[in-house]
Parts: sequence; structure tokens; C-alpha cells
Amino acid sequence: MSESLKRKTLKGTLWSTLERFSVQGIAFVVMIIMARILTPGDYGLVGMLTIFIAVSQSLVDSGFSQALIRKQDRSEVDNSTVFYFNIGVGLVLYLALFLSAPLIAWFYDEPILVPLTRLISVSVLINSFVVVQRALLTVRIDFKTQAKASFAAAVISGAVGITMAYTGFGVWSIVWYQLTNLAVNVGLLWIFSRWRPQWVYSWKSFRELFAFGSKMAASGILDTLYRNIYMIVIGKVFRASDLGYYTRAHQFAEFPSSNVSGIIQRVTFPILCSIQDDDERLRSVYRRFLRLSAFIVFPLMIGLAAVAHPLILLVLKEQWEFAAVLLQIICLGMMWYPIHSINLNLLQVKGRSDLFLRLEIIKKCLGVAMICVTVPFGIVAMCWGSVVNSIIALIINTHYTGKLIQVGFLRQMRDLVPTFLYSFSMGAVVCCVVQLVPGNMLKLTAGILSGIVYFLIVTRLTRSADLRELLSFVKTK
Repeated sequence: MSESLKRKTLKGTLWSTLERFSVQGIAFVVMIIMARILTPGDYGLVGMLTIFIAVSQSLVDSGFSQALIRKQDRSEVDNSTVFYFNIGVGLVLYLALFLSAPLIAWFYDEPILVPLTRLISVSVLINSFVVVQRALLTVRIDFKTQAKASFAAAVISGAVGITMAYTGFGVWSIVWYQLTNLAVNVGLLWIFSRWRPQWVYSWKSFRELFAFGSKMAASGILDTLYRNIYMIVIGKVFRASDLGYYTRAHQFAEFPSSNVSGIIQRVTFPILCSIQDDDERLRSVYRRFLRLSAFIVFPLMIGLAAVAHPLILLVLKEQWEFAAVLLQIICLGMMWYPIHSINLNLLQVKGRSDLFLRLEIIKKCLGVAMICVTVPFGIVAMCWGSVVNSIIALIINTHYTGKLIQVGFLRQMRDLVPTFLYSFSMGAVVCCVVQLVPGNMLKLTAGILSGIVYFLIVTRLTRSADLRELLSFVKTK
């Protein structure tokens, strides 16, 4: 990796990491405070609506942000065309959700979902105004601006959510917390961004971008449907409180895994796009991204699984204890998310959105089959099924990576095995420490410290190439 590319990657990674973990750190603390006041049922009600909002957000974008980022000769006509299309789709989807609210409430047999749906769906319309701005900032690897907007939004919305929860607004405090966060973020990005739409729209530009973006949009919708289908099934088959346990466990697991995955996707996509025609260089940079991602995420997720029980009991109280069981299992599946992200990024970099869509269809069909098999056995079995499906999906994702740049499943696993062994041995040590130490606070503290010390010592003694690479990467600054 050249020094200029390494510096650009480092700068983007640092600001993207700052944004993700500072903002999500605030959101995580806000969630803990609100969860101690609200009930699992309150979070379950909002969880029932998550899939409808998530799919709508995917439709608003329609893959155009990826298309703009990938296109090296994008013009102002392209940008403005995407902007007006996003707003039009956002308005249509808001009206569709508004009118569909009674049907959603009937499906879950929860009348309160009618007003909840109509309020929370405003987020779809708000988000449609800033898709282009985010894409252009990502092209410039300007995560500093996004970090400032996201941080301010997290602080303001957190204050709103906690205040409403304490004053007895119940489930409505969750909805207003989410809406405030999005509205402030969008408003600040409009202020900070230098780009403004022109009064122009081109069907030629639309068709060109849509040729790539439509397949990415279809893939994104499939992925969103699958990632949220658990909430639909749990919300329909089980109690609202059960869905609350699942959503809290999933959010704890998402904090390290999905945030790191998001950082990796945002940074690696424009970087890899810049060297998309140099296969040898692309292959080398790609493998380094894979190893560094695993070296960071694997120990985080295994460590989180090892301290799940004292963590949940300490921060959320005994009413959420069942969430700890689910959290341990979910961590084993989500530890692979950054590897999935980089593999899928490669297909986008190479412009193979057709293969991207084909893989998503295959994986989601297998995932739905896994849900059908496991749902009669309960939520725990469903979580184990998601772990198995994550591993199957990894094998599928690496098939075309191997064909495109000769870095297939076996090559990737050989690269990742050392970190995998380091992480699981660390997890075993942490579990032993947690069992031996009394008190949840002491268990959590001792578990975290022993895991960090063990991982650093064992990687240092074995002269881990990934540790050297990570230190070299940081020292480049």
C-alpha cells in the first residue's frame, strides 16, 4: 500500500471511527439510561416498526449513493438528478406508510402502532434530503464534517429522549429521540455541506446511475428485509417483551460489530474504487483490510460474549437478564460482519452489482429457510440459526471474490486463522476470570482487563504479523 493511500485511509478511518464510536457511544449510554426507565415492551413496539422504516430508507437511496461514489466523472447534473429523485421517493413512501398504519397495527394486534407508525415514518422524508450530501462527503473521505453533525445530533436527541422518558412519555420518548437525532443531523449537514442542488434533472443521468444503483438497491432491500425479519417473526409469534430482549441484545452486539463494519465500508469503498483497475495492488490492499478488520473485531466480539451476563445485569438491571443469553449467541454471528462487508465491497468496486444481487438472493433464501426451521424451537434457537447462516453466507460471499481477484474462501481463512485462535483463547481466559470473581462490577472490570492483557501478550509473544501491520498503519500518521 503506497504512503499516500495509507495516509488517506488512516485519515478517513480516524474520523469515521471518531464519528461512529463517539456518536454510538452517546447513543449507547442514552439507550442504557432509557432502558432502565422504560420496559422491554416499549422497545418491542418500536422494534415492530423497524423493518418498515429500514426498507423505506433503502428505497429512498435506491443505490444512488453507491453509484455516485463509484462514478469517477460524476457531474452536477448527476448530483441534482439523484437529489430530486430521493425527495420524490421519500414523499411517496411517507404517504404509503401513513395510509398503511392501520394494517400494520392489525398485523401485530397493537392499536397503538397506528399513531406510532405515522409519526416515526416522518424520518423517511427527512432523510431523503441529505443522501447526496453524504455521498459527496464520502467521496472526499470527509468524515470530519459528518462526525461534527452526528455528534451534535446525538447530544441533542439524547437529552430529548432521556427527558421524555423521565417525564413519563413511555414509548413516545423512543420515537421522538430517533426523529430529533435525524432532523438535527440532516439540518447540520445542509449547513456544513458546500453542495446545493441545481434546478436540473436528466433522465439520461438517471438511467446511467440506475443501471448500477438499482441492483444495489435491490440487494440492500433484500438485506434489510432479512436483517429485520427476525423482528417481524419474534414480534408476531412471541410477546412484545421478547422482541424487546432481542432488540437490546442485538444493539449491544451491533455497537462494536456494525460500527466497525460501517467504518470499514465507508473508508474501503472509495479507497478500493481508486485502484479498481490495478488487480495486483487491489489484491494486496484488500487482504490487508481483511486481516486488520478481523484483528480488531474478533477479540471485541468474543470478549463481549464472555462478559455478557455481568454487563447486562450491571447496566440494565435484572429485568433484562434474558438479553444476556441472546447477546452471547448473536456475538458469534456478528463477528463476521466486517469480513462480509469487505467481500461485498469488492463486488461493488468491480462494478458487478449483478453478482452482488445474485448473492443476496441466494443468501436470503437460505436465511429464511433457517428461520422457518428454528422458529418452532424458540428465540434462542433462532439466534443459533443466525450464527450458522452467517458462516454459510461467508462461504457464498467469498466465491466471486476468489474469481475476481483470486482471494477466495480458503485464502481468506488462512489469513484469519491466527486472529481467530487468539480471540477464542482470550475468550476462554475471560470466561474463567468472570466465573472466579464476585460481583458484577468486579466481574466486568476483571474480565475486560484480563482479555486486553492476554490478547496483547499472546500476539506480542507470537510476533503477530497483524499486530505489526496495525502498529505500522497507525505510525504512518
